[in-house]
Amino acid sequence: MTNADLLAQQLIDTRDWTQKLLADLSGDEWIFQPQPGVAHALWLCGHLASSQNTLIHDRCLGAFVIDADFKSHFPIGCPVKSGDEYDYPAVESVLAMMKDVQAKTVDAVRSMKDDLLSENAYGADGKTLHPHYKDKAGAVSHCIRHEAFHAGQIATLRRLLGKPFLR
Repeated sequence: MTNADLLAQQLIDTRDWTQKLLADLSGDEWIFQPQPGVAHALWLCGHLASSQNTLIHDRCLGAFVIDADFKSHFPIGCPVKSGDEYDYPAVESVLAMMKDVQAKTVDAVRSMKDDLLSENAYGADGKTLHPHYKDKAGAVSHCIRHEAFHAGQIATLRRLLGKPFLR
């Protein structure tokens, strides 16, 4: 198994876990916030798609697979708006974007050779490195950790909604 195959499989396994956590959400559960400003499942899903786009397609391949309009709904570093105060894309649209970006990401990662994975992973400016990793293998690994972190938030939201613990 190559490094790229291992990273691609970890992306798949992490997304499978996220999908299991999301599978039984419905209606207003998607925008449930335990308090104002805290991320809800819909925002987290849009954020995961946007972040995967940035971490893999931008930092590793110099291209985007989603447009700025979609990404603008899921900004980082600020309180998350409620579903009542903001017109988010429909759940189905966000889930379709997650699926599309994931498929393109897995294909892209599988095609990465070790020399590409060892290159620096600069941001859009071509010179800034991320504080949590330096190279493109690190960007992919960070993407996996990032999704696992947010899957934990989704798991907590599920429990607050009274849903059962999942393994």
